[in-house]
Amino acid sequence: MTVKIVGVTGSLQSPSKTITLVEEIIAELGRALPIESQIIRVDELGPYFAGALSRSELPADIELALLAIETADVLVVASPVYRASFTGLFKHLFDFVDQYALVDMPILLAATGGSERHALIIEHQFRPLFGFFQALTLPLGVYAHDSDFTNYRITSARLEDRLRKAVGKAVPLIQSHLAEREEIERTLAGERRISEEVDPRKPVRLLS
Repeated sequence: MTVKIVGVTGSLQSPSKTITLVEEIIAELGRALPIESQIIRVDELGPYFAGALSRSELPADIELALLAIETADVLVVASPVYRASFTGLFKHLFDFVDQYALVDMPILLAATGGSERHALIIEHQFRPLFGFFQALTLPLGVYAHDSDFTNYRITSARLEDRLRKAVGKAVPLIQSHLAEREEIERTLAGERRISEEVDPRKPVRLLS
């Protein structure tokens, strides 16, 4: 089964360390899983949705980007840190995502910043946002700072190690989630019978 991975980057410029980080995370996922991938970039799409107040106002290209997010098997999301949070356009894009479209979807969180002091953005900003969507935020996020890059390329062995560990922890959960989803879909389609399980509330009759 090919896994559809959609990356979303909140960077407002290009080239970008954040875009590089998302590309490397997706590449690492591709070494462990059969994937097809797409990256949605706020720096490219921002001018077309920045002034919109409702989804009905959005042009077709933005609607397609939102549908890609909502129908992904896995999301990889990242933003540079601005004023101790993700960028405003990153948040505004997710303002248009359907409230229930990301329920149980595995999401790998990432961020970039000028120094290590911003590393808790993943716990303090990203997890609450995707907790609202009831998504499955994966255990390890990836935070990178300026010294991890040279000319927008990852040159830090420590970051590469963190990235591999995050993906290593993510892959079994992604596989388990997709297998469970497939089983539920087959059951609902009538292709598989629901197995009878013992009801723990049912009295047990003992043989004398």
